[in-house]
Amino acid sequence: MSGDGPVVPFHQFVLKVHSRCNLACTYCYIYRSPDASWRERPARVSDDTVRRTAHRIAEHTAAHRLSRIRIELHGGEPLLRGPEPVIAYAEAVRRAVSAVTTASTVTPVSPATEVTATVQTNGTLLTRPALDRLAAARIRVGLSLDGGTPALNARRTDHAGRLSWPAASRAARLLAEEYPASYAGVLCTVDAATDPDEVYGSLAALRPPAVDFLLPHAHWGGARPGRFRPRPTPYGDWLARAFDLWWQSPDGVRPRVRLFTEIVALLLGAESAAESVGLSPLAAVVVDTDGSIEQVDSLKTAYAGAPGTGLDVTRNSFDEALRHPGIAARHLGARALADECLACPVLRVCGGGNYAHRYATDSGFRHPSVYCADLERLIRHAAGRVAEQLPSVLTRTQSTHVL
Repeated sequence: MSGDGPVVPFHQFVLKVHSRCNLACTYCYIYRSPDASWRERPARVSDDTVRRTAHRIAEHTAAHRLSRIRIELHGGEPLLRGPEPVIAYAEAVRRAVSAVTTASTVTPVSPATEVTATVQTNGTLLTRPALDRLAAARIRVGLSLDGGTPALNARRTDHAGRLSWPAASRAARLLAEEYPASYAGVLCTVDAATDPDEVYGSLAALRPPAVDFLLPHAHWGGARPGRFRPRPTPYGDWLARAFDLWWQSPDGVRPRVRLFTEIVALLLGAESAAESVGLSPLAAVVVDTDGSIEQVDSLKTAYAGAPGTGLDVTRNSFDEALRHPGIAARHLGARALADECLACPVLRVCGGGNYAHRYATDSGFRHPSVYCADLERLIRHAAGRVAEQLPSVLTRTQSTHVL
C-alpha cells in the first residue's frame, strides 16, 4: 500500500446474512444501482461461509491485537429467515475471536476482544419473540426508517406496493418500550422535499438512542465535476435546520445524531469516526453471502463491480484486503482528494464527503463530493452554533477558519 501512515486494520465487519429483501424501497442503492451482483450471489449465507468468515475475522483481530470490533449483520433484509441465522453468525464470530485471542501461541495472550453485534433491519419482521432471541444473544437492533409517520415512509413499500410502516412502527415501539438496551438507533436517508421539523420530531418521538442522517447516494455521472458557485444547497439547508432542532433539544430527549456529533467533534479538534465526514482512514469491510470480500456497499452506485476486490474468505485474509488499491486509497487522507478540496477551508471537517459521492464516469473518484456545497453549508452553520456557545474552545482549535 502506498502512503506514509501506518496501516489501519479493519474494526467494522459488515456481514451479509441474506441478499434479498421483502421491501422495494424506491431509492434503494442495493437493488437500483448499476451494480447488480446480488443477482449472482446466493440468497442466504451458508454455514461454511459463516465459519470461514469467523476464522478470518479472528485471524485479523489477533494479528492486530484489537481490543474491540463491530460486526454489522446486513442484507437485503437479514431477518428474512428469522433471527436464528443472524444469531448463529454473531455467535460464530464471537467463538472464533475468543478462541484465537485467548489461546494464541504466536503472540502473548492479549485481553479478550469485545465483539459488538448489530443487525440492521427494516423492522417489518421484528416480533416480540424475535427480539427476545436477539436480546438474549446480545445483538443490538438498528432500524431503517424515513421518519416517524406513515407519509414520511411512503417510499418504503413491499413488492406489492403495501406500506411497511404499520409493521415497522410496531417494531420501533417495542424497542423503545420493552427492549431499550437492544435499541441501536435509526438510519434515515434524507429527502430534501420533506419538512426537517416533521422528520426530526417524529423520529425523536420514537425514542431511539441514536439517529444517523444519510445523504442519498449520488455522484457526478457524466457531468464535469465541480462546485459551480453559486449552487443551491437543498440538503445543506435541510440538515442545517435539523442540526438546530437537535442542538436546541434538551439533553434528556435528544438522540445522538452521528453526523452532527462527528462534525462538532471535528470542529473541536477530534478525529473522525464516520465515513461521511473527516479524514480518518476507512476501517470497514464487507463480506457478501458467497464469502466475497468487498468494499463498502455505497460504491455500488458508481458502476458495476465497483465494490469488488477479487478476494474471498476462502482464499484470502483481511490483511490482503487492506492492500487492495481501492481500500488502500481510503487510507491516504487528504492525499486522495482533489486539488479543489485541498484548497477548501472546511477540508478537515468535510474530508471530501462520502467517497462514492465523488465519482465521475470518465475520471474516477478524485473530485469534490457532488454534495460539496451542501456539506459546506452544514459545516459552516454548525461552526456558527458551536462558536456561539463555546467561543473560547473553538478559537483554540484548528477549525476557526471555517467560520
